[in-house]
Amino acid sequence: MSEPPYANRPFRVGVQLQPQHAEYADMRRAVSAAEEVGVDVIFTWDHFFPLGGDPNGKHFECWTMLAAWAEQTERVELSALVSCNSYRNADLLADMARTVDHISGGRLILGIGAGWFERDYQEYGYDFGTPGSRIAALGNSLPRIRARFDRLNPPPMRPIPILVGGGGERKTLRLAAEYADIWHGFGSVDTLSRKNGILDDWCVKIGRDPGEIERSTSARSGPEKLGEQLVAIGERLITVGADGTSGFDLALTRDWVQFRDEHNADKS
Repeated sequence: MSEPPYANRPFRVGVQLQPQHAEYADMRRAVSAAEEVGVDVIFTWDHFFPLGGDPNGKHFECWTMLAAWAEQTERVELSALVSCNSYRNADLLADMARTVDHISGGRLILGIGAGWFERDYQEYGYDFGTPGSRIAALGNSLPRIRARFDRLNPPPMRPIPILVGGGGERKTLRLAAEYADIWHGFGSVDTLSRKNGILDDWCVKIGRDPGEIERSTSARSGPEKLGEQLVAIGERLITVGADGTSGFDLALTRDWVQFRDEHNADKS
């Protein structure tokens, strides 16, 4: 099997510090620990209530926390996995992203998706709509975000990478082909491989090099099981989750960092 067009990218590791079931002081310590471990990206998520455990447990908001992390950290990139398009005006979100980008010294990734968690919508007064209406809204927002970046003064410190999350083959992957610097997908190795191919096809249809889009996914098990399989299909950013119920345990993250270092050393 020939290598995918994005196979020459370095392998990277992220950790998603899920802002649930913990005091903020615990999260702050976890951010420092994750940067010390050597991850490339620290993610949060964009929800208003826990997604696991006690549904009314402790929880914190995404973008105010990203701003704090931008001040706290020195090296890692920062992002939401992913920010919900429905929760903020597109131009406002672009301005928020630009501001956090400056606070961090140019380390922000704008992760964005169409949204799905109905409780967030209901309790905060957003129109939940349908999957089709939410993805259509995302399609309307992405060019607005890009245009607003160009009009802001001062502009972002770098062209802010856009990460698009989601796996819809007719619409989401079409948007990723046009706007994403990183595409984050979900599913088995076979599913990811197939969707990578569909994203490649969309890139060809719109005249974009598929190699421009970094392929990203999440892992719940270690690299001894998945590492080489994910590398073979072109995945280059692997993110591990941790939250307060585990005390933000970074053991699995450390395993992936070691795999990253060994893989990238072999390629150098």
